[in-house]
Amino acid sequence: MIKTYFFDSSVGRIIHDVDLKKKDLLENTESLLWVDLFNFSEAEANQVARIFDFHTLSVEDCLHYSPRAKVDNYEDYYFFTLHALRYEEESDEEIALEQLNVYLGSNYVVTLHKRTLPTLGRVARECLSNNKLEVMRKGPDFFLYTILDGITDMYFPVINRINERVEELEDDLYSEPTREITEEFLSLKRTTLAMRRAITPQKRIFMSGSGHYTFKISEDNIPYYLDLVDHIERIIDSIDSFRDLVDGALATYDSIISARTNETMRILTVISTIFMPLTFLTGFFGMNVPLPAQQSSTSTLAITVGLFGVSLWMFFVFRLRKWI
Repeated sequence: MIKTYFFDSSVGRIIHDVDLKKKDLLENTESLLWVDLFNFSEAEANQVARIFDFHTLSVEDCLHYSPRAKVDNYEDYYFFTLHALRYEEESDEEIALEQLNVYLGSNYVVTLHKRTLPTLGRVARECLSNNKLEVMRKGPDFFLYTILDGITDMYFPVINRINERVEELEDDLYSEPTREITEEFLSLKRTTLAMRRAITPQKRIFMSGSGHYTFKISEDNIPYYLDLVDHIERIIDSIDSFRDLVDGALATYDSIISARTNETMRILTVISTIFMPLTFLTGFFGMNVPLPAQQSSTSTLAITVGLFGVSLWMFFVFRLRKWI
């Protein structure tokens, strides 16, 4: 499905569903064209690529999932591979990464995504109602920032929910450790790792190690991208903190389980040790050979008293040595 939104600077309004084949559509550098391909087919992607003369390698990237965020410079335009976050706590895989490909030109933006993204849906509604024209009036780099800022904002509710889950699990950990708690911690660890893999590369896209941007940004829009990078850094710091908390909680859980196992083994060892001489004596007197006083009626009573005496003696010795 192909949707188009064209901001005509001459009339100051956004036009919906324009004809992409019009040659004069991009002549005005102050105007901005947004082409959104949702749940697109290969034919639709190739159709738009022919109109804008996109490189075939970039189209191939759009048709196949790529786990790594990146930006490619094709001289006339930039090609981005980004990932939005879909969080479903009740599903087996809590974190699903939705790939978003973006072509950024001098006065156009083309977005391609297979599934719906709330951020793009919100921007599309604003374009249809002609609200917040500055989103498209400030140029393609600001329009890209609007999309990126919406995607980044989707991480914060997930961060807050993970924080709540970590606190809940830490309370349950000391009250009653169970197998389910371990599985929940491991699930949280997978979630934090998946989020870090998605966010960290995007930070490198918007700010290189030397402090320069990897694509052209107008001077007026630089503060917005600085704020975006700051948000990403805060999210990464939070994820790293959660990862450390989860690792620490798992180590604590292992210590608690190990201590309880040792306590159980200690008690079982004491019981086994007490019963070892009893087993020997009953086995000795149970041999099918003649023994002294075997015919006496008091032998059974004497043996029984002796067994209890050995058990009590061993019990007091263990208590004296504080083994039990």
